[in-house]
Amino acid sequence: MARQSADAGPRHPSQLLALVIGAVYTLVGIAGFLVTGFDNFAAETDKTLLGFEVNPLHNLVHLAIGVAGLVMWRRLDTARLYGWLLAAGYGAVFVYGLFAAGNSDINFLSINGADNGLHLASALAGLAIALWPARRSAHSGVTDRRRA
Repeated sequence: MARQSADAGPRHPSQLLALVIGAVYTLVGIAGFLVTGFDNFAAETDKTLLGFEVNPLHNLVHLAIGVAGLVMWRRLDTARLYGWLLAAGYGAVFVYGLFAAGNSDINFLSINGADNGLHLASALAGLAIALWPARRSAHSGVTDRRRA
């Protein structure tokens, strides 16, 4: 007889968004290594993946963010924490990218303008994950905390 998981059942949209973002960033991290290899680990490379500039360090960051999403999506509280991490991390990287894009002296993540747009979108997606309202019961208006 198969054991039923304690967290089985319908998922909150925050969890599903965390799963999708985690899967996409994991795949992007892997694909990035196909483009860059391991050369110029933390330098501007002018190598792009779908218009986004990458280097091996940038690929490792994508892998770490992706794997974190794949690990944290199953419970609402950890999915929301992942959202806060995305918002803070990618918000900071967006600000860094405003100064680093085009400046090889400080651009150790090999960021271009397209990356900046994606990083801002990722920070906003993180806020959506973190702040998406919890479900409410139709009978009593009580917040469903079973997954929180």
